[in-house]
This record gives sequence, C-alpha cells and structure tokens, in this order.
Amino acid sequence: MDRFTVEVDGLSASYLSAGNSGPTVLLLHGTFWSRVWQPVLDKLGERGLRAIAVDLPGLGRSAGELTLDTASVPALADWVVRFASAIGIDSPVMVGAHDIGGAIAQHLLVHGGLQVSRLALMNAVVYDSWPVPAVARYRDPAVIASTSPQEIVHLRRQAITKSLGDASTPELVEEYLEPWFDPRVARSWMAFAGAADNKYTRDIEPGLRASTIPKLLLWGEDDQFQRIEFAERFAKEMQNTRLVRIASAAHFPAENDPRGVSKALGDFFTDARGISRAAPVA
Repeated sequence: MDRFTVEVDGLSASYLSAGNSGPTVLLLHGTFWSRVWQPVLDKLGERGLRAIAVDLPGLGRSAGELTLDTASVPALADWVVRFASAIGIDSPVMVGAHDIGGAIAQHLLVHGGLQVSRLALMNAVVYDSWPVPAVARYRDPAVIASTSPQEIVHLRRQAITKSLGDASTPELVEEYLEPWFDPRVARSWMAFAGAADNKYTRDIEPGLRASTIPKLLLWGEDDQFQRIEFAERFAKEMQNTRLVRIASAAHFPAENDPRGVSKALGDFFTDARGISRAAPVA
C-alpha cells in the first residue's frame, strides 16, 4: 500500500492504493478520511484487485477547501468522477463507501457519471439515518461561524474514539485525528457537515429499489452513529443485497475485525456470480 497524488481541478488529490492491476475498487470515506480503509487495502490488493481509497477535496491529505456548495453530495459525486478520470479508472467500476461516502456512492449508482458494477456499504448512511446530531448542528451557519478549528479537533477526537470502539488506543486515535490539526481541513469538515442532507438518499430510493447490481452491507453491530436497524431495512428492501454483521464492532469495523472485513469485501468484489435477486439478511 502506497500513497499517491494526482491533480484534479488544478489541486492535489491524495489517495492510497494497493494492487497494481486487476479490477478497480474505488473506496470512499465520509466525515473521516481514507484512513478508515487502510486496514483492508493490502488484503484487497492480494486478492488481485486494484484498491484505491481517495481523500475527498479539502479532507484528509487532499488539497483545497470545501464550501457548502462544493461539499454537497452531488458536487462530491461529480468530483469523484473527475478523480476517477484523472487516474485512468474506466467504467464499470466497483465502489465501496463508508459513512456519508455511502450517500456519494448511492448517488453515483443511481445518477451515473461512473458505471457502478458492485456496491459495498460499510456502516454508511442510508434513507434518513443522517446527519447525526453532532453533524447536523453544523447546518446552522451561526454554529459554523462560532466554532474554532481547535474545537473541531476536540470534537473529532471524541467521535474517533467512539467510532473505534474496542479498537481505540490513544495512539490510534491521534493517528486518525492528524489531518484536523490543519485549520483548512477543520473548516472543510464544517462545510461538509453543513451540507449534509438526507434528501440525497431519500430522493434516490426509487432508483436504488430498481437497481439489480450486487450490493453488500458490512455493518459493525455496535455502531452508535449508523445503527444496524437501517442496514437490516436496506437489506430487506433493496434487490440483490446481503448484510454481513461484524460482531463487537463500532463505526470503524475494519479496525475491530480487519480479517473478517477484508475477507467479506474480497469475496464480494471477486465473485463473478453476484449475490441473488432476493435480499437475504446474513
């Protein structure tokens, strides 16, 4: 696994990559950064996949700064299309997504830009499961204006600790937290949170219901942000969907059970047979 950069819209976009050839899996993050995919990248590369985890603009280690307009789900989906073009990803492409990255991935599936051939959602937003209160408060411009970058660091430390669950250690928390010490990233995160709106997942429900592409839900059962009940509903209502529960895992299940998550993702992305037209719950 290595980190690379590519120019998108005249700015540096940072991404992690494992595997030099084979089918491409594009991995998206949400209110965190590409670090959430690091525990599984090498294993996906070993399965013959080209696994790429990108930092969205203004977040993680990518350059730029998000605004309320550029941080919306449709705007970020369009950016992902441009990123994919910049690194030579041809459609169709398999997509994995975490947290609000799931809204971006679902938007791509329904509205196009990229031809998504498989979709894996890991503790991602669906329906009206988001934004959670800690994120929704930044939809108030007054809250954004009154919140300092230093306060964002403090709040992100709390969220990361909760997201890691039993995997949390002081060292790992600080590793995840590192990008937010840059005030630019802190401001971008506030814009991302301020643009969070579940209309983007509610409006595409008909398109999701009509989609027959294989879908996998990987869910930490102890997630306090995106509850397992939302995954259960999605698995029942959406065609060709399977739910894999990750026991004793929180919002970052790849940290709690990297072997189990790697195997489930690897099996899903390399199985040419698909799942089924039904929607069983594992």
